[in-house]
Amino acid sequence: MDTVNIALIGDGFMGRAHSNAWSQVGKFFDPPVRPVLHTVCAREADKLARFAERWGWQNTSTNWHDVVTSADIDLVDIATPNDTHAEIAIAALKAGKHVACEKPLANTFYAARQMRDAAREASGKTSTWLNYRRCPAVAYAYKLVEDGVLGDITRVDAAYLQDWADKTVPLIWRFDNEVAGSGTLGDLVAHVIDMAQFVTGELITEVAGAYLKTVIDQRELQTGDAGGGIAADTERTAERGKVTVDDTVAFTSLLSGGGVATFQGARQAWGNENRNRLEVSGSKGALRFDFEDMNVLWLYDATRPRGVRGWTRIMCTHAPDHPYVDNWWPDAHLLGYEHTFVNQSYDVLLSLAGQEPTVPLPDFEDAFQTQGVLAAVQQCAESRQVVPLASVE
Repeated sequence: MDTVNIALIGDGFMGRAHSNAWSQVGKFFDPPVRPVLHTVCAREADKLARFAERWGWQNTSTNWHDVVTSADIDLVDIATPNDTHAEIAIAALKAGKHVACEKPLANTFYAARQMRDAAREASGKTSTWLNYRRCPAVAYAYKLVEDGVLGDITRVDAAYLQDWADKTVPLIWRFDNEVAGSGTLGDLVAHVIDMAQFVTGELITEVAGAYLKTVIDQRELQTGDAGGGIAADTERTAERGKVTVDDTVAFTSLLSGGGVATFQGARQAWGNENRNRLEVSGSKGALRFDFEDMNVLWLYDATRPRGVRGWTRIMCTHAPDHPYVDNWWPDAHLLGYEHTFVNQSYDVLLSLAGQEPTVPLPDFEDAFQTQGVLAAVQQCAESRQVVPLASVE
């Protein structure tokens, strides 16, 4: 096929990020098939019409089921709250569509398994928007580890820290366990779990020492739809509601190669606006990354004489062997958050054309494995016992 007709479900924060990616990918890459922004679907028709006009969608609908089963649609892109992912994705897969879904895959391990199983039986291809794989520095870190620069992996230290969720933020859906499934764990830590496993090429095999903490346990109720945003600008009421998800997360784990990995996540970590960071050590050196400086990777070469060892700063947008560098701006003209989605949309289009993605694309199998880690952390926090991934049900 020459084109892919896309249906986007959801017009919030992620809907904007995905819309921008589909509209920009053909301007920077030369994809084998051209994306067509065919239909956007959400609940509020008036708001939806404005969204479609701004982002270039040809059609609108408030009935997602009609959209995902339409003969006009090839790819269904799901950017809705977590509790809706399974129903939409499974319906789309049964209708023979390709599916791209936001993370975490679902709000429960059971729903994620249903999605994984549906994908196994479907003709359509799946992908998950674990977009941080496609930061310039993370994609390059993956290549360096694959090339053996770090040797055998011995330890990982990962964290995703933000500070937006103070007591002034109302009770948006991200604080509701029934909708989100978890708080910081699924919203933030899922990203660094995937990033750590992607860069190292190893899987988490067991979880220990997990703690989940709700820092602010009640918040003001709101009127109106927050649109999936972080600091929702909606009217408040005097009434307060209970927060049913975690704000802060910490746990340790074992990797399949024998190394130890530690993870942290928080929404009230002052001074960390969006600090998604990763440090990986191996037998020959180490590397570290911080999303707040997303174009830069730091490399420590332990094979050099001790007197001249030190951290080397690598500007990844000028590395000649970087997976994406030829498609963006000249050397050291920095990339931003939106480019991670554009890079991933290109790899989705490569996959749909039967070609290999630039770097591995996380499908529903990968996302289900990450969901298993989330479930293991929750079980470990409740039981205070070591939880092997193989035991998660």
